[in-house]
Amino acid sequence: MPPNTQQTLTRRLLYGLLFGFLVMLILTLVGDIHQVSEQVRGFRWSLYPAVLLLTLFNYLLRGVKFHYYLRQIGAKEISLRESFHLFVAGFPLAVTPGKVGEALKGVWIHQQTGQSTARGIAVVVAERISDGLAVILLSTLGVIAYPQYWPAFAAILIVLLGIIIVSQIRPLALALLDLAAKLPLVKRFAGGLREFYEGSFALFNPLTTLVAVGLGTISWLGEGIGFYLILIGLGIVPGWGTLSIAVFVLAFSTVVGAVSALPGGLGAAEASIAGMLALLLGIHTDLAAAATLLIRFATLWFSVALGLLVWTFSRELLGLGNQGSGD
Repeated sequence: MPPNTQQTLTRRLLYGLLFGFLVMLILTLVGDIHQVSEQVRGFRWSLYPAVLLLTLFNYLLRGVKFHYYLRQIGAKEISLRESFHLFVAGFPLAVTPGKVGEALKGVWIHQQTGQSTARGIAVVVAERISDGLAVILLSTLGVIAYPQYWPAFAAILIVLLGIIIVSQIRPLALALLDLAAKLPLVKRFAGGLREFYEGSFALFNPLTTLVAVGLGTISWLGEGIGFYLILIGLGIVPGWGTLSIAVFVLAFSTVVGAVSALPGGLGAAEASIAGMLALLLGIHTDLAAAATLLIRFATLWFSVALGLLVWTFSRELLGLGNQGSGD
């Protein structure tokens, strides 16, 4: 990776980290910093290792899905270990503005597998869409119970399914690509778009989608259970009702954060989690803020830390050092 590209990536990552700090600070202030601090100090910290293990369970299954996707685009020789290396290294890219840094993951896939960068980006997009469908599936019962969330739920579901369906109607998709290739601003990217589509066509076939969404549903359920443990650790009465609300709130807020296009869903996800907890559980804002801080540190910021650790020890492998090759 050229030095100027490294500097751009670093700058975008720093912007995302700064934005994340501001979101956490605002969330704490809204909930009253003293009261939120008291809630966090009173948390049963013996439960937090289990929360982190459930987060790792999520990453494990999603890493398997990533490896499965790579094999679907023709990267048959990459090992599971190498796939996990790339998968975890991509975590910090999620907090870059607009998540544009995640396109770099396509470059890394090209460098490691020889598949085109466009097909690598198709894997990144397929990951996001299958995760979106998984958390929407987990949100279904909650949306039925709380119909005020139905319009947003339906709109997002229609968009995601529409993308998959269009990709599988090959004559229609190719016609759209031919039309796009005639546009002046798109013409120069026509070859890359065609490669991106071929990757998407392979990744969105019914069987592959079913496997990916199945893995995603189980993995995100793990994080939902982790969120339940956080609520219990803050003194909320345990039970099936609390568990179902925990899974619903975390799943639906993940969708909200994803569609916001904000880095890491920052701001949108936190507001959604805290607001839904206060509404559905009837708890005070300081308790909702504390729960939000604890789950975001156990999920988003934990993943960023793991990814940065991979960057530290794999600079040349991932093209982050001065000796990295450009593409």
